[in-house]
Amino acid sequence: MAHHIVPVILAGGVGSRLWPLSRSRFPKQCIDLEDCGNSLLQATLKRCSMTTQAPVLLCNEEHRFLIAEQARAIGVTPRSILLEPVGKNTAPAIAVAAWLIAQTEPDAIMLVLPSDHVIDDATQFAEKVAQGADVASTGDLVTFGIEPSAPETGYGYIRARTGAPVAAVAEFVEKPDLARAKAYLADGNYLWNSGMFMFRADAYLRELAAFEPEIHALSQAALEQAEADLTFTRLAPEPFTRLPSISIDYAVMERTERAQVVRFPSIWNDVGSWSAMRELGEPDAQNNVTRGDALLLDSKNTLVHAGSRLVAAVGVEDLIIVETDDAVMVTRADRAQDVKKIVDHLAREGRPEVDWHREVHRPWGKYHGLVINGRYQVKRITVNPGQKLSTQMHYHRAEHWVVVSGTAKVRVGEREQLISENESTYIPIGDVHSLENPGKIPLELIEIQTGGYLGEDDIVRFDDRYGRS
Repeated sequence: MAHHIVPVILAGGVGSRLWPLSRSRFPKQCIDLEDCGNSLLQATLKRCSMTTQAPVLLCNEEHRFLIAEQARAIGVTPRSILLEPVGKNTAPAIAVAAWLIAQTEPDAIMLVLPSDHVIDDATQFAEKVAQGADVASTGDLVTFGIEPSAPETGYGYIRARTGAPVAAVAEFVEKPDLARAKAYLADGNYLWNSGMFMFRADAYLRELAAFEPEIHALSQAALEQAEADLTFTRLAPEPFTRLPSISIDYAVMERTERAQVVRFPSIWNDVGSWSAMRELGEPDAQNNVTRGDALLLDSKNTLVHAGSRLVAAVGVEDLIIVETDDAVMVTRADRAQDVKKIVDHLAREGRPEVDWHREVHRPWGKYHGLVINGRYQVKRITVNPGQKLSTQMHYHRAEHWVVVSGTAKVRVGEREQLISENESTYIPIGDVHSLENPGKIPLELIEIQTGGYLGEDDIVRFDDRYGRS
């Protein structure tokens, strides 16, 4: 039986345990962790192509252009991109999406997916989704339980009442210690909690009204009072910020009498830490996994992720080594979950490495910091075809632009000119200026900034097509 399935993609996470690859302004769902040409978000969107319905995406304010561009790049036009003013966990986020869908199709089945998971077999995924849809169409609330391949202590578990392919949920279980995890594996009815769900929009709202009436009411108000902003829908801050922060497990799934679990094969990885990341690679004879320009001698059980240069290690065991162009992280494999403590420490110190890579994505393209040194810095700027930076000025810095490829339309004051490859222009301190790519290929240029203060907040915007203040 064919069902009307609407994908709902939760894309608001950060993935701090995958630092330094994942940053708060460029989170793991936007990174190509599988080295396959698609980010985790794009792979998730492609897996949903069998539904035929445009997806609903939820993300935060900071990631909105990044999320929208990643969808556009693979030809996906979302039904809506809902912007959360603050993160309130999964129960409120899913509730807003349910209200949106219920406006026109209350019996549509929501396929709720995190945007940062890896699923190896799209065919088996589609089969399980179809199985879940049959159950969800009756008004039950479906979760997917992963058949465990090891006594994993990093996941919560779902105990199914039977060993059938679809069974009623007996209970949700917190992350166990190793002894209990081994017992769960031997039992056969304990499944990893995947965080994937299926239910009709009206069924979820029905259960939410029964167990969390405050979330039911405030999520509806947040959508009703939302404002359109370009291709985004900004949820109303006042009601949304009053929502409790609670997961769908605690709010609904652990309390409803209509929870069903579909057994899902071990083709799933939540890539929640660098230890989980190891499972995505092909180990060598010494059980080492490498990505990028890496050389290991007399080493075993080690993961090396080299992002921008050669990383060499001799005589090491059970390590995780991750290199980017501005940070190197080394940890024992059994301490991989504690990488978040590094992020917390850096955040307390106000370090930029928590938030940004040297390559920073903008709605018009991106820039890459090449040299940062006192009173000058050098950037490589890429402007996508047809895009334009805001009309702006700076109080503390002058800029010199050299075009490497493409053609730039530059306005400085009242003077407008086209600048081609190997040509340059100069923007004095205080002059109002803009940069646009009028061509059909990406515009690449080198920007040299000089001045007493070179922070990104030294920008006064006069006009911006992306609605930034």
